Parts: sequence; structure tokens; C-alpha cells
Amino acid sequence: MRIGIPLETLVGETRVAATPETVKKYVAAEHEVCVQAGAGLAAGIPDAAYREAGAALVDAASALSADLVLKVRRPAAEELAAMRRGAALVGMLDPFDRAGLEQLAGAGLTAFALEAAPRTTRAQNMDVLSSQANIAGYKSVLVAAEHYPRFFPMLMTAAGTVKAARVVVLGVGVAGLQAIATAKRLGAVIEASDVRPSVREQVESLGARFIDVPYETDEEREAAEGAGGYARPMPQSWLDRQKVEVARRVAQADVVITTALIPGRAAPTLVTEDMVASMKLGSVIVDMAAGKGPAGIDGNCVLTEAGRVVQAHGVTLVGETNLPARVAADASALYARNVFNFLRLVLPASGETPAQAGLKIDLEDDIVAACLMTQDGQIRRK
Repeated sequence: MRIGIPLETLVGETRVAATPETVKKYVAAEHEVCVQAGAGLAAGIPDAAYREAGAALVDAASALSADLVLKVRRPAAEELAAMRRGAALVGMLDPFDRAGLEQLAGAGLTAFALEAAPRTTRAQNMDVLSSQANIAGYKSVLVAAEHYPRFFPMLMTAAGTVKAARVVVLGVGVAGLQAIATAKRLGAVIEASDVRPSVREQVESLGARFIDVPYETDEEREAAEGAGGYARPMPQSWLDRQKVEVARRVAQADVVITTALIPGRAAPTLVTEDMVASMKLGSVIVDMAAGKGPAGIDGNCVLTEAGRVVQAHGVTLVGETNLPARVAADASALYARNVFNFLRLVLPASGETPAQAGLKIDLEDDIVAACLMTQDGQIRRK
């Protein structure tokens, strides 16, 4: 097949969907790889590295007109216009955006959204949500440290002792755990909260204290177990008690990092304006759900402004919407491996007859079926 890797055009997107490492593997499998000149520069990958890996350097039109196009983000309208009907597309395509899927179907693409892969052991090496959330959790702490006007670690000097920063992490998925680990390396004192009791051991193993809110009913215990690796909506009775406990810890915190977000749902509100107002002057909130909140709210915090750094009640609120793009080299390397591992399921081996778009589309495979968004001009996602 002819595989195209175009330059990402979304403002602020610095990642690239293939690296010289994965290009070599595609070429070794006898595929022709076409990389748009400059596609990897923002991720620290020069054009020469792609050429040495066996790729041809082309313009945007040539990369987008390939049989199989690999992207980080969903194609913009002008990119879709350059893609040919019947081609295949693999990337992070926002599977919960119906209008966006309709555009892909209308363009006649066989499109696979990697965010839709099931959270199973077999799919771990192609789980783009986890690989990118891991990076986002790491970067969230560095961003917080950049805006925090004090040290993170405790320091004992001849001029006196500096206390360690107190960090509260709300939401302990992949991003939250990495945030805890990174803050610990910087010497902070950390507390973390999550609705799932199963994460307590993980939190404590990283050196943080788990903010415990006991469950009082069977309904609360059942909801707390979560589903598919994500938290489930908790009963209001438990949320009310958690809010009180978390508010107390937030008031004492120097840094708050919120990570609560379930794909396809609006981000829950975790930090109210009263909670922000209770924090010390100079404190920092990094809202990793920025841009994903319910109507009228941009993230986990009611005062977050997506894409902006703002001040409220003397607190700095960071609304970065694409933290992985700020660690472009490693984010691209991990993402490119995720893409390659997925393509091993759909790229036909030597002698196999592809079903459509030059691909082997086995709908009996749970990963392939889950990721297939559009085919034959129709939306296949249920």
C-alpha cells in the first residue's frame, strides 16, 4: 500500500503520526511511505531521518492522496477534500462527534478511530488514550511548577527552611498516576482522590495519600467499582460527602491537578469558585479536562478557560487543551507505535487478499470492529 503521513494542520498540534522507527517497519513490509516535507520538524524529526528510513518526501496533496493516511487529529475540511474516496484513514478521530463522523463518511473513507479501542490486555499496545494521557500527566506537573512561585521540594538552607509544596490530584487514571509520580520526584507532598477504591493501593504505592470518602450504601460501592477502566457516575449522596472532603484538602493545597474525564461524556465539575477562592494566593490549578466540560463550564473547574492561563482570586488556572503536544518527540514516538500496532491487525500479510481500501477488515476482531467508524459511505459506529 501507499501510506501517507501529512503535516498536522491543527493550531498547536506538534505531533506526527509516524516516526523513522515505524517508517522502517512499513518499508520492510513492502509498503511505500510518503511523508510530507516538514511533518516531523515540530517533534524534532528532520526530513533527512525519514528519507534515511526509506520514505519519500512529498507535498501535502501527495501525502493526503495515499491509499492509507495516518494522522494524529481528524482531517480538516480542506484535507478531506484532498483525500480520495475509498482510501483508509487511521488517527484520533473523536468517535463521539457525530457530525465529524458524518464528514468522514461523506468523504467515502474507511476510517478507524484509535480512541475507540477496547481497554483490554490485547489492545494495550495500541491504546492511544493511555499513551498520551501518561505524557499529559507528566507535563501537567511541570506546567504547574512553572507557574507556582515557590519550590516544589522542601529545602533546608542557611537562610531557613522552605516547606514542600502540597499537591492534590483529582482523578487517578493514567494521567493522575503519572502526575502523582512526577510531583513525587519533584519532592512535593501529595494527596489524591478518585471514586474507585481499587486505585488506593496504586496511589499509596507512589508515595501519595489517598483522600478516603467511605461508602455508605451498596449503590455507592457498586458505582465505585467503575467499568471498562473508567469511573462511573456516583450517587449524589457520595458526591456531596466527597465535595466536602475535597474542598477541605483543596483549601490547603498549593497545586491542584484535575484529570477527571470519561470519553464521550462532559467532564464532571470538581472545583467550584468557592473552592478556588479558599486557596492561598499564588496557588495553581492545572485543569486537564479543559475544553471538555458541560455547557457553560470549560473543564473540571468552573473558572477554567480552555486554551488560556487566567487568574482568579489570586490563583493561576491553566486550561491547556493539548499537553501531549508540548512533549512532541516522545508523544509522537509512543503514538506512532500505537498506530503501527493497530495496523498489524488490518494490513494484509503477503498473499492475503484485502477486503476493502487495501485492508484486511475482520469484523470478528473486537479491536478492529470497535475502531471502525466509517465504511462504504456509512457510519459504522453504533
